[in-house]
Amino acid sequence: MDELLSDKEQAERLRQWWSENGWFLLGGAALGGLGLFGWNQYQAYRAGQAEQAGALYQAVKQATEGSDLTQATALLEQLQADYPRAAYTQQAGLLVARAALVSDPERATQDLRIAMENGSDPDLAMVARLRLARVLAYREQYPEALALLAVESPGQFAGRIDEIKGDIYVAQGQFVSRSAGGVGRRGAGSQLSANEAQ
Repeated sequence: MDELLSDKEQAERLRQWWSENGWFLLGGAALGGLGLFGWNQYQAYRAGQAEQAGALYQAVKQATEGSDLTQATALLEQLQADYPRAAYTQQAGLLVARAALVSDPERATQDLRIAMENGSDPDLAMVARLRLARVLAYREQYPEALALLAVESPGQFAGRIDEIKGDIYVAQGQFVSRSAGGVGRRGAGSQLSANEAQ
């Protein structure tokens, strides 16, 4: 039927459709444009935040490599305050904890706990959990270390968890079968060294 309409009738129908739907079409296009603009601004903001967190992480790394634990700790605290859920914050916490393990094991414990609980990367959180369990075992806080290793679905970390559990059991003088959590690498009564706790 529309093929039989004259050009004038088709133009009139188009005008009528435009008067009924034109504002909705313009409003939808405006909303789409604003949404796209907002999304781009958000992505730029996130990229800027990641760059700033990355720069602080590099400063923490340089401070730990230079054995300046005070500077590294101050920078880590700034990272934790400004970017608490950034992966860089988790990684910096792992670095500072490693540097503080021998001189300040309480600080190492605190940094690892924060990295484990507040991070956005579940794999880094699990690495922090494993290191924290090792530090607790090094400090002979075996029950807390074992409780920390009671993870429902360890996934790819199951072997590491069993290894640490076995090390803790052996350090306590308790020998377990392989099927009950693995046998540790050390002899009876030995303790974890500072290097193994890292």
